[in-house]
Amino acid sequence: MIYAFLATGFEEVEALGPIDVCRRAGLTVKTVSITDELTVVGAHGVGIVADSMFDDNDYSDADMLFLPGGMPGSTNLDAHEGLRQVILAHNKAGKALAAICAAPLVYGNLGLAQGKKMTCYPGFEKFLIGATYTAALVERDGLMFTGKGPAAALALGYMIVEHFCGKEVADQLRQGMMYGHISEK
Repeated sequence: MIYAFLATGFEEVEALGPIDVCRRAGLTVKTVSITDELTVVGAHGVGIVADSMFDDNDYSDADMLFLPGGMPGSTNLDAHEGLRQVILAHNKAGKALAAICAAPLVYGNLGLAQGKKMTCYPGFEKFLIGATYTAALVERDGLMFTGKGPAAALALGYMIVEHFCGKEVADQLRQGMMYGHISEK
């Protein structure tokens, strides 16, 4: 189970791109509103109806926690104490974490970037305390998956699929979604 957390002001493409790719691969992804409403409005005014509210889950079945970026979505995620505690417990259990764009700042502020190779939206690397900022489109270091920004949304999704389902499944998705017609550089 992958939990994708939605906060007011999230970057819509950064949430929906990886979620779509993961679901196409047959992975279970549950969207979670950290607001007081099931419908969460993104940075560009698109409302997304989440699958559940934050307090309706116990997260013990989580294989990965995913944080989409955007502003003020990323700072809203970082300000949610319940989510911060779930992330710390998940990390302590040795499970995977993913974030894109500005959202890796949450992991940096929790001390989880230390010693990791990570990427994020330019200018937010200052929050990746103790990490090596690579500026790559996507980056994986162990169980830490990060993406640089909106253009990295599908690439991050394929990286997550490859982790859970293998390279062959990820490659089939890339081909079926015509991803080879664009450059990851």
